[in-house]
Amino acid sequence: MRRFKNILVVADSADKQDAAFERAAGLALRNRALLTVVCVVESVPEADAGIPERRCADLHGIRIQEMMVQEDLRRLETLIAPLRDAGVEVQTRILRGTPFLEIIREVLRNQHDLVMMTADGESGLTGALFGSTSIHLMRKCPCPVWVIKPAHGKFCARILAAVDPHPSDRKLNALNIKIIELAASLARAEQSELYVVHAWNASKISSLGTRLSRGNMERMVAHVEQEHVSRLDELLQQCPLDDVRHQVHLLDGDAGDLIPAMAKRKRADVIVMGTVCRTGVAGFFIGNTAEKVLRQVNCSVLTVKPDAFVTPVKLDSLESVHAA
Repeated sequence: MRRFKNILVVADSADKQDAAFERAAGLALRNRALLTVVCVVESVPEADAGIPERRCADLHGIRIQEMMVQEDLRRLETLIAPLRDAGVEVQTRILRGTPFLEIIREVLRNQHDLVMMTADGESGLTGALFGSTSIHLMRKCPCPVWVIKPAHGKFCARILAAVDPHPSDRKLNALNIKIIELAASLARAEQSELYVVHAWNASKISSLGTRLSRGNMERMVAHVEQEHVSRLDELLQQCPLDDVRHQVHLLDGDAGDLIPAMAKRKRADVIVMGTVCRTGVAGFFIGNTAEKVLRQVNCSVLTVKPDAFVTPVKLDSLESVHAA
C-alpha cells in the first residue's frame, strides 16, 4: 500500500467517528503521503428572478448553505489537527454539487491515487452495504476506490483478492497483477492472512458438449480445469507471496455467488477486486460479476481498474471549491 502518496478521503458529514478517515489517516502517516479530506455539499438551485417569493426562499437557502460550509470547514479542521501535529501533510476542501461527480473531478484536478470513503448503504442481511455514491465511484473513478464498512476494525486480519486470469487478455492480466500486488501489500503492512480466489464454471462447458459421451465430457472438464490451474499458477509466479501468509482457492461455479460466500466463510475484512466490463459500455465500467458481488458482500471493498481506463466524468469550466 506504499504506492499511495496522494490520498483523498471523503469525510462523513455526520458528526460521528468516521471509519474511512481513521484508516486513511493511518495510511497517510505510514506512507508519508499527502492527505486531502473533503465534504460534499449539495448545491442549492439558483433563485428564479421572476418569482419574488421563490427568490427570497432560495436566497435564504443559499445563506444557510454557506453557514453549513463554514461549519463543515471548522469541523474538518478540528478533525485533522492531530494529524498535522503528527507531521502528516493534510488539507481540507468543501466540494459543491453531486457527490460522486465532484469527488471524481477532485481526483482529476489533483491527481489523487486513492479514494477512501465509509460505505453509504445499509449494513446487514437485508440492506446493501454500498449506496449510490459508492457504486458510482467504483464504476467511474479513475483511481482505486476503497469503500470501508462503518464497523470496520483498525486492521485487516483477513484479505480476499478476487482474480480472473485469462490466456490472451493482456489488460485483464495486468489488472489481476495489480489486484494481487495491492492485496499482498496490505497483507504485509498489517500481517494479514491473504486468500487468492479464482472462480471458473464447469457447468458452462458441460452445456456445450451435450453430444459427447460422459467419459469425454469428464476429460474435457478436467482439461479446462487444469488450464485454469496453470493460468493461476502463472499469475502467482509474477507476484511472489513467499513472505505473506496466504491460501489459493480455485472454485467451480458462478464467481458472483462464490466470492461473497468465500468472503463470509473466511470472515474477510476486505475484498480487493477489479471492476472491469468487457462490453465496453461507456460510463458503466463495471462487470456483471462485480455488480453481483457488491450486492451481496458485507465487508469493505477495494476496487481497481485497468491502467487504460478513462473516466466519462469531465472537469467543468466553472467549479466551486472551498479550501481551508
